[in-house]
Amino acid sequence: MEAKKKLKSPRQRSLNKSQLMDPEQGVSNGKDERIKICCEKCKAIQQSHGNELVTPRRISKGRLQVQLEDEGTYECSVTGLVFEASERVLVRYSVLSWSKFGAFLRDSWKYAGPIFNVDTVNKDASVLKSIQFPHSVCLADPENEMTFSVLHIKNNRPLIEPTVDHSGSHVKWNVTSLSPVGPIIQTSQPVEHHGVVLVYKQLGGDCNNNNYSFHIYLATNSRSDITDVSKQVRCYKKRYSQIEKPPTCKLDERTYRLLSEPEGDIKPQDLKFTLAVTKMKGYFEAFFEQPPPFKLSLIEIESEETVWSATIREGDCVDNTEKKPRKRTSSRQRSSSPSEEESAVKRPRWQDESDGVKTAMTQCQDMSEKQLLLVAKRLGKEWKQVAIYLDLNSRDLDDIQAAEKSDVTMQKLKMLVEWKSRRRPGEATANHLYNSVEDLDDLPNEVRQTLQDMMNNQAAK
Repeated sequence: MEAKKKLKSPRQRSLNKSQLMDPEQGVSNGKDERIKICCEKCKAIQQSHGNELVTPRRISKGRLQVQLEDEGTYECSVTGLVFEASERVLVRYSVLSWSKFGAFLRDSWKYAGPIFNVDTVNKDASVLKSIQFPHSVCLADPENEMTFSVLHIKNNRPLIEPTVDHSGSHVKWNVTSLSPVGPIIQTSQPVEHHGVVLVYKQLGGDCNNNNYSFHIYLATNSRSDITDVSKQVRCYKKRYSQIEKPPTCKLDERTYRLLSEPEGDIKPQDLKFTLAVTKMKGYFEAFFEQPPPFKLSLIEIESEETVWSATIREGDCVDNTEKKPRKRTSSRQRSSSPSEEESAVKRPRWQDESDGVKTAMTQCQDMSEKQLLLVAKRLGKEWKQVAIYLDLNSRDLDDIQAAEKSDVTMQKLKMLVEWKSRRRPGEATANHLYNSVEDLDDLPNEVRQTLQDMMNNQAAK
């Protein structure tokens, strides 16, 4: 993976017609396409692309699967992951959030790209010789010599492991075992990243009255960051839709100002780009009382350089989304059909929180210990991963296991009770538990179904 090698065009593995035509099979189209590097200098030092390009299948929410047919090096067309395989192997993987694992980074360590959970199906991890992780750090300045490592969550404990090489786009790591892994760097200086500017428009409401509201987010060009922004937007009470504009730019850990033509109401006036978790970063909100077009420009305050600009046109503000009606099974139909207002009251509602976290209304009851025990009994050996997703740490797990040395079920229950005890009243419902762990790939279907049944029962009350 020498930086000076001439780039080769990756070979595209042929797909059958069903993969090309069925959006549930292939995930290479639309918003699932990874965003390309905009920096010409970094393009020149990308890794040598003598790789076979493969398109994965989506097997569940956020989880992908790809068949590597033989010994060789393969690049995922969606995530940019590069697998070096010693034999035929089926690989499953998903993008994780640094909000779950960023707390493990101490001192001057910073994340440098998305964190992934990778697994091989019915084969030992050793069949994958190496994995190359995409990173978002700009290496165009030769004076900015970076030393990359990876954060490896091994047996629920964080380890910092060395890498064997890096390029302008990837970090290469020799596989030791498979569990959450992501690229990191150690530096006390601000780091320049390949960044993205994500624009979301508010749907309905004010837009119908010739008032237009937008959220503008600054993020690294990392699938972990971009996915976190998307999840945060979905948590809001109001509906938003992403506007497809060329998003890429270079972002330092500095302060930026968003300007518009014509002038709109933009808050805050300035926003610092940081590597904090998404819900701690904030965003620009732009409001206009006149119809488009609107030209938006992002300015780095110190240099006054325009790092990104885009024009929002009338066609970008059209609401083409449709709300799907709820389906009611015949076995649960009532003799008299209640009004929409009555139905809405009986379904749990969400309050809009500035940090993007869903908070249940007071009529939703916290889970009882009996319900938590039911969930605990459904959990298997992955229960420690669940604990990490619930913001417990390795010391908490050690304390729980020391208190209940022989009874694993009680260890799982105490873990869930500890999660509940750390939350405010009304914020430890089945909905909250489900939302916290739904992205864990190893979560058993029995747990998902149990929590969904509890949510359905609560909604029916």
